[in-house]
Amino acid sequence: MKRIAVYCGAATGNDQAYQTATVTLAHYLAGHDLELVYGGGGVGLMGLLANEVLDAGGTVQGIMPKELYERSAAFSRLTNLKIVDDMATRKAMMLSLSDACIALPGGPGTLEEISEAFSWARIGDNANPCIFFNVNGYYDPLQTMFDNMTEKGFLTVEDREKLLFSDSLDEIFKFIADYQPPKIRTYIK
Repeated sequence: MKRIAVYCGAATGNDQAYQTATVTLAHYLAGHDLELVYGGGGVGLMGLLANEVLDAGGTVQGIMPKELYERSAAFSRLTNLKIVDDMATRKAMMLSLSDACIALPGGPGTLEEISEAFSWARIGDNANPCIFFNVNGYYDPLQTMFDNMTEKGFLTVEDREKLLFSDSLDEIFKFIADYQPPKIRTYIK
C-alpha cells in the first residue's frame, strides 16, 4: 500500500466544490488502496477527508502535535494517530511516511506545508512528488507565481516541471506514478 500525504484546510471554505473534491479524493484513495496520511484533525476539509476515507473502507494515519491534541483537535475515528512534539516533527514525519504530497484548498498552514515539501524536494530531503489539487482554479494565482519564479530565474524550468497544479485525479496520479525527484543541486565555490 502506498501512502499519500494530504494537506488541507481546518475549514471547509465557501465553495461546495472544495468539499466535493475532498470527497472525490477520499473515495479515490480508498478505492485504490492508498493510505491517507494527514494532520489528524476532525474539522473542515481535514475531518471530511478522513471521515470519507474511513467510510469507504480506507486507512487513515493522523499525525498531530501534542499542543493541538491537548486542545481536543484530534479526529477520534482514525486508524492510527501519532502524537508528536511539535509542528516541525509532524511535517517531517508526514513526509517520511508518505509517497506523495497533495494539497487540497486550504489556508496558510496548507500552503506552508506543501511549499516546504516542494522546497525540501529541491535540496534532496523529500523524494515525494508535490501536487496542488487545483479545485475551481483555487491555486491559479500561486501557479502564476511559480511560473514567475521560473521566468525571473529563481526556479529552474526542470524543477518547475516537478510541481503539478491540476484539477484532474487521473492527471495527478499519473504524475505521481511517473515522478522522478529533482536533480540535487550542487554549488560551485
